[in-house]
Parts: sequence; structure tokens; C-alpha cells
Amino acid sequence: MQRMYLRRKLEAKVADQQRKLGDLERQLAEGRAYLAGLQDSLKLLPQEGGSGAPETLREGSDLAKARDLLRKEGKPLHIDELLKRMGKEVTRNGRGALGGNLGSYVRKGLIFTRPGPNLFGLVEFEAQPQPEEPPATFGLSTA
Repeated sequence: MQRMYLRRKLEAKVADQQRKLGDLERQLAEGRAYLAGLQDSLKLLPQEGGSGAPETLREGSDLAKARDLLRKEGKPLHIDELLKRMGKEVTRNGRGALGGNLGSYVRKGLIFTRPGPNLFGLVEFEAQPQPEEPPATFGLSTA
């Protein structure tokens, strides 16, 4: 009789411990999923400092010229248009060189953006202040 009591007590403890471990494993899986979501969100934001690419461009470089042209225009431009305005020949190699350099900044979220295929803009174009609250007339019928 005593052995049966001990066995049931141990089985209950085993079952309880298995339940606790199952809960911990579920919490761990949820925590990992949450962490993965945070890391994915972080990839969408521009990196700060130490990203490998300078946040300023060497004056006179093709990248600085492209930035200045984009600022002057105030909107994104196609790579061919950038090359023409820089006085460069529009060739496959020219597009590849400038596009690759611009793309490296785009991937790091610095200075340049790529709003479309072969279309480059500036991060500052997208940094327009957004209203924090809807306008006072939001939701009111105008009819």
C-alpha cells in the first residue's frame, strides 16, 4: 500500500514537472518569435553611426554630385537622368557603378533611398514631418 502511495506521488510530481517544462518551452518559443519580430523591425530602420558607410560624402565625388542634384530637383530621379545631369555617359557600366554605390547607401538606410527600380531619392525627402493628430475636421461630414 505504501509503495502505491509513493508511486502515485512521484507520478504526480513527474506530471507537474512536465507541465511546468511545457509552459516554459511555450514561453521560450513565444519569446523567440517576439525577438525575431523585433529584429525584423530593426532592419527597417536606418543604422546609427558605425554602419561602415559615412553619413557625409566627399565633396566632388559622384555620390556627392548625385545628392546635390537630387536636392536641387527636390524629388527622386532615374539613374539615367542622374548620369546625364552629372555630364557622364549613360552606359551599362556607368549605371552599374553609380547604381551600385547608391544602392550600398540605400541598403544601410543612409542618405539615399530607392523608391522604384533605378529611381533614387534622398532620405530627407521621406523625413517630412507627419502630423501627430488628425485635423480638427477629421470625420466630419462635408455634405
